[in-house]
Amino acid sequence: MRALTLTATGGIECLKVQDVAPPSAPGPGWALVQVRAAALNHLDLFVADGLPGVRPPFPFPVGADGAGTVSAVGAGVTSVRPGDDVLIDPGVSCGTCALCRAGNEPLCERFGILGEHLPGTMAELVAVPALNLAPKPPAMPWPQAAAFSLATLTAWRMLTTRARLTAGESVLVWGAGGGVAQAAIAIAVHLGARVIATSSRPEGRDRARALGAGIVIDPRGEDVVAAVKAATDGWGADVVVDSVGRDTWERTLRSVARGGRVVTCGATSGPGLALDARRLFWRQWSILGSSMGSHAEFRAIVALAAAGKLWPIIDQVVPLEEAVQAYRRLSAGQQTGKLVIEVVSHG
Repeated sequence: MRALTLTATGGIECLKVQDVAPPSAPGPGWALVQVRAAALNHLDLFVADGLPGVRPPFPFPVGADGAGTVSAVGAGVTSVRPGDDVLIDPGVSCGTCALCRAGNEPLCERFGILGEHLPGTMAELVAVPALNLAPKPPAMPWPQAAAFSLATLTAWRMLTTRARLTAGESVLVWGAGGGVAQAAIAIAVHLGARVIATSSRPEGRDRARALGAGIVIDPRGEDVVAAVKAATDGWGADVVVDSVGRDTWERTLRSVARGGRVVTCGATSGPGLALDARRLFWRQWSILGSSMGSHAEFRAIVALAAAGKLWPIIDQVVPLEEAVQAYRRLSAGQQTGKLVIEVVSHG
């Protein structure tokens, strides 16, 4: 089968579209999905560069996000059948430990992600636990379906489970050109929050406004902290969504209200963060980490997608043979929305 593969760790230059062996017949509880489209996330750049403790077998099919059609199911699978069009939850857990049984799968010690720990979605076939599949809303185009799961699920867990955002609260979202940030804006608006968003690019600011952000700031030409304070009567944002990391961290801390919550799922500008513990306890902040989402959270966002909500914004759709160029666009920060790879033509 054709796949975009990582041939070694070392960056984008180590990616290659080539023929690889297809997955084996699905085992009990698993399914094979013919991938119609896949989508890029910053995680894919980190995987290409190499992550500590992650050593995939090469050549390794990459990609976490995707959607497609079930082609085969293993023993005991009744939730899906061949021919079903499905969305894919890319987070895979053991399903048997205490955390999984409690519905907190992202904290499973054996938790892994397609395209990082397991063969990914930028291939004509991918093996996935059947529990990780949900019906694709019939009206949802394949590009939006492919780009939906990871960013939306990540943002949903950040805001609902971790930060516990409520209607009427204020939320600052950094970097509105990215998929998680755009999903966070849409979710915060859906929850009835007041959204302040930033983007250094005009296209990103336009997208943030279209998603419902009430105040949109250019962080290169405007004082973000002053703008947030002005919008919140000097108080600061109740919640700050920061997946940028080093470049925004100090301004995040200056923008969050006393007793507020900072929630982070990534560090695209670098992981090294400084925090004076005296500021933390005196201002009674909550600093919250978040990653991926549970099966229950996935079902919640799929239900909203079926109602026509939270569909991702698409930047570009390119064929599998041009996937490396899409990686370069993401790496350069040129995208405003999700980059989608058409894997199997759907006409």
